[in-house]
Amino acid sequence: MRPRFSLAHLTVIRLAPPRVIEVAARTGYETVGLRLTGGAETTPAYPLVDDKPLMRATKAAMAATGVGVLDIEFVRITPEIDVSSLEPFAAAGAELNARYMITSAYDPDLSRFTDRLAAISDLASQYGLRAVLEFFPWTVVPDLGAALRVVEAADRPALGVLVDTLHFNRSASRLDDLDRISASRLPFVHVSDAPVQSSYTTEELLHAARVERLPPGEGGIDIKRILGHMPQNIPVALEAPMTTMASADGEEAVALRVRQAAERLLTA
Repeated sequence: MRPRFSLAHLTVIRLAPPRVIEVAARTGYETVGLRLTGGAETTPAYPLVDDKPLMRATKAAMAATGVGVLDIEFVRITPEIDVSSLEPFAAAGAELNARYMITSAYDPDLSRFTDRLAAISDLASQYGLRAVLEFFPWTVVPDLGAALRVVEAADRPALGVLVDTLHFNRSASRLDDLDRISASRLPFVHVSDAPVQSSYTTEELLHAARVERLPPGEGGIDIKRILGHMPQNIPVALEAPMTTMASADGEEAVALRVRQAAERLLTA
């Protein structure tokens, strides 16, 4: 069975949401992820929450192409976060018929973070969304084991864990951690490739995460082995920013190259 590919916004981050959807349709993706709030100071976000003309244009592109929205991002759970302030974000996701809301841990108090994550999961559910926690090696939830412990402590059946093959490979995550997670906790996956080293500086981790990755099968990550321990037939969101290629050839060329590489790897 051909994988269900989704185009993560970071792969084409310079494109506004209507263009992301149009590019996805032309390059063979069924769905997209959209960045509605900032994930980092160096990458843009698109204010669909407040920009009604942009929301209308995005929905028009969806209707014209048949491409849907898999997820919205990016909720950085910080010590200062006010969960109630996320309601317009969740409402925008519901208007887009999105399925998931991506969150991450930026609060060093794990007890407080867990409580906020549970509250965000409840808010997402009110709008027909599922919250998922993505782990990053440079945060207080650095690997799959830590993410699983937090999600279990939050005690919300709808709450999921988002595995990214890059972060899985560059953290202390283990395949047997995947084996002990309920399939319902792993609703989709982020896939990309990169060179593999014995260790990484924080700067190297951030550069790969935000600026330069490789298409699946062109680096050293054993992507097929990781996916072999995950539920079958879940959506595969391709998150592979390639800033140098995008500057030279455009985002559409990147989206096509990444999708073609993923299909070659995963259908071999």
